[in-house]
Amino acid sequence: QVQLVESGGGLVQAGGSLRLSCAASGRTFSSYVMGWFRQAPGKEREFVASVTGSGRSTYYADSVKGRFTISRDNAKNTVYLQMNSLKSEDTAVYYCAARAYADRDWHSWGQGTQVTVSS
Repeated sequence: QVQLVESGGGLVQAGGSLRLSCAASGRTFSSYVMGWFRQAPGKEREFVASVTGSGRSTYYADSVKGRFTISRDNAKNTVYLQMNSLKSEDTAVYYCAARAYADRDWHSWGQGTQVTVSS
C-alpha cells in the first residue's frame, strides 16, 4: 500500500478554479494508477478521474469532462486535479486513491479534502 495525503481544497465561487494535490509515499509511485473520487453529502462516493502510471492515459467521469484535468509528476510522487469552471454540484469531499494496474480495486486512499463551491 501507499500513503496518500491530499491538499488544495477550499471555498470557491461558481465558475472559479482549484487545484488539488495528492502526495504519495514510497518508491513505486509510477507503477500505480492514480485516481480522484468525490463524495457529496448524502451521496455515494463517485469516480472523478484517473491516470495511468506513465501519465499517458487519462479517464474522466462525464460530469467533469472538459472542466477537470488529472495529471501526475512521478519525480515528485504527486498527482493533481485541476478543476475549472466549478459548479455548485462539484461540492464534495475529494479523495485520492491508488491501485495496481492489473487490479480493479483501489487499495489505498487519502483522508480527503473538502471542496465547496458557492453559487
